[in-house]
Amino acid sequence: MIIEISFWFVLIAIFVFGLIAGSFVNCAIWRFGAGESALKGRSYCPKCKHQLSWFDLAPVFSFLILRGKCRYCQKPISWQYPAVELAMGGLFCAAALTVYPAIFGGRISPFLFLELAAYWLFLAAMVMIFVADWRWYLIPDGALIAGFFAALILLGARMAKDWFLFGQIDIGVAIDPLIGAAFAGALFLAIFLASRGKWMGFGDVKLVFLMGFFLGFAPVLAALFLANLFGAIMGIGLICAKKKKMSSQIPFGPFLVFGALAAIFFSSAMINWYLSVGI
Repeated sequence: MIIEISFWFVLIAIFVFGLIAGSFVNCAIWRFGAGESALKGRSYCPKCKHQLSWFDLAPVFSFLILRGKCRYCQKPISWQYPAVELAMGGLFCAAALTVYPAIFGGRISPFLFLELAAYWLFLAAMVMIFVADWRWYLIPDGALIAGFFAALILLGARMAKDWFLFGQIDIGVAIDPLIGAAFAGALFLAIFLASRGKWMGFGDVKLVFLMGFFLGFAPVLAALFLANLFGAIMGIGLICAKKKKMSSQIPFGPFLVFGALAAIFFSSAMINWYLSVGI
């Protein structure tokens, strides 16, 4: 019984932390769209520009209490706010359950906790990239920088863990993300150059380079395959629904993010299944 209470307490705490992180991601997304810095100034309503109080900023709950309208101008608040916050809460919990399940038993290793923190930061960057690219066909450099910082934290934590436990560093820990980044980045750079930027933007090249550096070689292969699969299915669906034409532009960043998320949570199972079928 004590273990169950501890599990749910930690899970709820992580979910709430994810909601708070999602609130900041929402702010960063809107500030990016407005050409402003997310780190300067108080939050304000994008419609009436009124500065918001702390009780207007409670993730999800403020949206529900205010019935989806600004307290000051009564104009609708975008559903993006609660959607991003809930997505961040769910992703933070999923990462904890996948990457660092020992935390639910009260066992805290500084190296593993750093790995989990790196995953959380990377997921926040992916959510920002997903929304920004879908809305404005642009991938924020700030989100990419945050993602690279997360990858460096992850790499440093894994190398430090090897040194602390075994007295040496597994060189493969450092080489694998470099190979993944080089392969994914070179592949998409070649496509970008061959099409002269018509098939994809340079932001996509930077994004796949980041994905390879964070995920490693085998997982980024799975991520790219799934991204193209998701993109093809969505594109065909939109064309069949007459929402898009064959010549219409569709942002690829959101599908790359889908692929990255699928690789984080399911790549091991996918690779094992593929190897078992191949054998």
